[in-house]
Amino acid sequence: MASLATGEVAGAVYEAIGDRPDLVMVLVTRAHAGALEDIVRTVSKVLNPLTLIGAAVESVVGTGREIEETPAISLWAGRVGPLTPVALDAVRLADDSWHFTGWPGHPVFEPSALVLLTDPFTFPVDEFLCWLHTVQPGLPVLGGNISGGRGPGGNRLVVGDRVVAAGATGVLIGQGVDIQTVVSQGSRAYGHPLTVTRSDRNLLYEVAGVPAMECMVDQIKNDLTADDIAGIESNGLFVGRLIDEHVDEPGPGDYLIRTVVGVDRSTGAVAVDDRIPLGSTIRFHLRDAQTADRELGILLHGQTAGAAMLFTCNGRGTRLFDEAHHDAEILQRSMGSIPVGGFFAVGEIGPVGGRNFVHAFTASMALFCDR
Repeated sequence: MASLATGEVAGAVYEAIGDRPDLVMVLVTRAHAGALEDIVRTVSKVLNPLTLIGAAVESVVGTGREIEETPAISLWAGRVGPLTPVALDAVRLADDSWHFTGWPGHPVFEPSALVLLTDPFTFPVDEFLCWLHTVQPGLPVLGGNISGGRGPGGNRLVVGDRVVAAGATGVLIGQGVDIQTVVSQGSRAYGHPLTVTRSDRNLLYEVAGVPAMECMVDQIKNDLTADDIAGIESNGLFVGRLIDEHVDEPGPGDYLIRTVVGVDRSTGAVAVDDRIPLGSTIRFHLRDAQTADRELGILLHGQTAGAAMLFTCNGRGTRLFDEAHHDAEILQRSMGSIPVGGFFAVGEIGPVGGRNFVHAFTASMALFCDR
């Protein structure tokens, strides 16, 4: 089954693009994870790519299609100009910081983007993105935590002609193509912007001088409908943190959305899955299928591309939307039947407000255009 599927997709790509593409990304679902080495060898033999990355994942994405948790292979290939493959590992030091190995010290070209696939059990992607901001500020990173394994050692990453079980694999792409980023967090703001007046790491104690929980409850009561409130039980509560405090009229792409993970009724504190510094501007947000559908359509409206990579959350798909193939179909309606490859992630990587973050319930896209 795996060999037949590999032959079909590799042959189709060869007919479309020919021999020796610059970049190939091969993604297989869990059913084919055990055959990933053989799949990589076949793809390498048929296409002879300059750079090959990939992984075993829960579900894969193609042009207009999302294949969820059933046997499938997604193969993306393109001629994108200069690139440098990246194979990263992380080591925790005695002071609890991280040391990253594998980053090219002196790139021979100015990169326009980094595509990165990471093992969430062995690679601290949040810390890596902070480190990368110091050595390569402003470089967009697109990709995600792979979702094929259920514990340390269970994931499979493709690094060239090798398959490994830890670290991260990716590619730095140069200026041969123009890469536009689209990050749809699928969230609707309600209430009004608020200033954090007391916080400690990930705990919000006061906003605008009022206990955070009290303020959140008041805004829910005053600004949400009964249907919205009913949906909170299944979809959760969220806080958006304004990334750039100099933005006069913040829109959906200006807030970094983080999950409310708990409340303390005795203190009125709200716990968020991220640090919220004192003085930050926040706004409460709601996530639902209608909001996610509308926002993704707005962000893609007017965009053009010759190809795309799509990294969508494994909490989206049919877990969020009533119909299958939602994100892939919106991309196809907006761009036409362009080549698309990607997967369902357990943490999607993409830039918001000029900084790279790991997201949840998000669709993160790289749109490739000829210069």
